[in-house]
Formats: sequence, structure tokens, C-alpha cells
Amino acid sequence: MNQTIDISSKSVSHRWTQHDTHWALSLFGTAVGAGILFLPINLGMGGFWPLIIMAVLAFPMTYMAHRGLARFVLSSRHNDADFTDVVAEHFGANVGCMISMLYFLSIFPILLIYGVGLTNTVDSFLVNQLGWVSPNRVLLSGVLVAGMIAIMLGGERLMLRAFAAMVYPLVAILAFLSFYLVPSWQTPNLSLPPMGELGMSLWLAVPVVIFSFSHAAAISSFANIQRRHYGDEAQGKSEQILKRAGIMLVAFVLLFVFSCVLTLTPAQMAEAKAQNVSVLSYLANVTHNPFIGTLGPLVAFIAITSSFLGHFLGARESLNGLVTKHSKLTYKSADKLGVIVMFFAIWGCSVINPSILDMMGALSGPVIAMILFIMPTVAAYKVKALAQYRGQVGTYFIFITGMLAISALLYNLMG
Repeated sequence: MNQTIDISSKSVSHRWTQHDTHWALSLFGTAVGAGILFLPINLGMGGFWPLIIMAVLAFPMTYMAHRGLARFVLSSRHNDADFTDVVAEHFGANVGCMISMLYFLSIFPILLIYGVGLTNTVDSFLVNQLGWVSPNRVLLSGVLVAGMIAIMLGGERLMLRAFAAMVYPLVAILAFLSFYLVPSWQTPNLSLPPMGELGMSLWLAVPVVIFSFSHAAAISSFANIQRRHYGDEAQGKSEQILKRAGIMLVAFVLLFVFSCVLTLTPAQMAEAKAQNVSVLSYLANVTHNPFIGTLGPLVAFIAITSSFLGHFLGARESLNGLVTKHSKLTYKSADKLGVIVMFFAIWGCSVINPSILDMMGALSGPVIAMILFIMPTVAAYKVKALAQYRGQVGTYFIFITGMLAISALLYNLMG
């Protein structure tokens, strides 16, 4: 049965529930990873006007792309279809398997990065802020990774409560820091850069903004749970939740970004980029403010943990789908095996602390852009259930944005 519904229909419930709030917070938490601490640096180096333009485009880019992916998942004829099922249904078994494998491989390196980042953040906090001796890395990383995975194994209710417990303080801290920096604001350079320089800055900023606000890893599970929870109203409710999550994301993150950019000059942003430190670490160093220096690790810890949970959700679902389709294992057995394999892989990587992780993250970027922006657009012209979205301005906007992101990412990799 076609799951797509008319979102203008009066049958779609507009009543906002606690379930909706928890999922909006979960999507927010998935998007706000440690990258938020580097976003002001990456956007601020281009100057004031590229930042203004990207701030205007941030919400439509974020909301429309994730809405398109949710619509794609919900377009299946089967009520319990996950992402791997839907791509196989619409693109065939072979192409579907390839897309599903790429999807998993685009998410999994991010989990490895977060495992390493969380271990380093906690170790640094214990040594530098609390004055402890550096703990055994094998034990520390094992406890941290096991704790995060245990939350996911506790079921949807525990996961949503964990997201709520982390996201509220994260939002409060980001808002507080944003206003705390107001007395340090400087008048920005309002002169327009040359058009070529402006165009280059905007082009290279597209993937930065996309991945700073991306919660694509959680969309398949999110859409399926809304389908189980709301039935025929799943699409309307999914879009309502996605819209509010997107507004919250853009409002709080851009408030933090603008506050940091108005506090530091483009030259200081470039210096922070060269030092490869987060914006809070750089602010603490140049202002010699121990308060900011203490809050930095706390923000990083909460952001990494919440984003880890959302990405683990996507990796677990996609791996389970791949294993069950290409083996005789039941879903329950595949899930147990997948969790064990991912635990040891993330734990091992956290112990080794390799430097290749940044490159792995960069390589996963183009794949995420293709799945989040290009594939739903192609599906609109291939899948009958999505035919109503053909020719819409939003469909073309997402496709063009995706192509810009992929070309900018490839340009950076070759550079």
C-alpha cells in the first residue's frame, strides 16, 4: 500500500506530543556533534557576507534534504521497510545492496571518529581540569564505548530519555556561551569581497553547513518509528518533527557561530584553523578565560555522546539489513553479531587513536551527500509513490545543493 499521504489533509494530527519532542531532541542531538566547535572557524574565515548568505540557506538546506530522505523511506509498499529494504525495492537488489553498503560505510567511520574523540576529551578533562593521572586508555575507552552502546541496547524509550538528558544542557550551554561573548563583539568588515572570492567561499562552505546540521544517520529509524506510531499520518508528523528540529538546530547553532565570529577576526579564525583546535579552546587561549576553557570539554563530551547515539542507530539498522539479506541469520542474531562487531571495532580504534580518521570522515562526506541530496531527487523521478514531488522548486534546490556539496568535497580532497 502506498504510504505517501497528502500533508495538507485535515486528517494529519497537529497535536504536539512528548513523543514528538523526544524525537526532535534526538535529531538535534544527532546533528550537533563535535563539529559544532569547529563550525565557527570554518565559516568565519570566509568573512561576514558568506556567513550571512549561508545562514539564510542553512534551514532550507537542512529541512528539505532530510524531509526528502524521510519521504523516500516512507514511500515503501511495506510497513516495516528500513533503508536497505527501500533502496532494494526501488532500485533493484544489486544497486540496492551497493547503496546500502555505501550508506553503512559512510556512517561507520564517523562512529570510529567519535569513539576516539570521546576518549581523548574525557582523558584531557581528567588530566588538565581535575589534575588526575591519565587513566589506562584501554579501560577508559572500553567503559565509554560500552556505556554508549548500552544506552542503545536499552530500547527506544531509554535512548530518547538519554537524548533529552543531554540535549537540554547542551542547548543551555551553547545559548549561555553565545550571550556571554556579546561584550567581546567587534564590528565586522562589511565590505563586499570580489565576486570570484565570494563565490569560492560560498561553494566551499556548502558541505561544511550540510554536515554540521546532518542527522541523516537517524532518519530511516526515525521514519519507521513514526510509521509504527502514527500509521497513515506518519509522513505529516515526520515533516512536522523535522521542521521543528531543523529550526532549533539552525537557531541555536547559528547564534553560537555568529557570536564566535563577531568575537574573533578572520585572521584569528585562520590561526585557529592552522592550530587545529576548537573555537572554545582558541577563545580560552587568547582570552585566558578559565571559565571558557572548562566549558569546552563539557560541550564536546555532550555533543560527541549525543551524536554517537544517533549515528549508531543508523549504522546498526543498515548493518542488520545487509547481514539478513545476504546470510541465513535471523534479524535478532544479526543484531547481536553487529553490535558485538561494532563495539570491538570502535573500542579498538579508540585505543589505537589513529591519525587516518580525518581522511575517513572526509571520504564518507560525498556518500552522505549523495544519499541525502541526490538519491531522493532521483527517486522522485523513478518511484511512482514520489511522483507528486517532480518538478517542485524544492526538489531542484536539493539536487543542485547536493551537486555543489559533492564537487566542493572532491575539490578539497584533491587539494
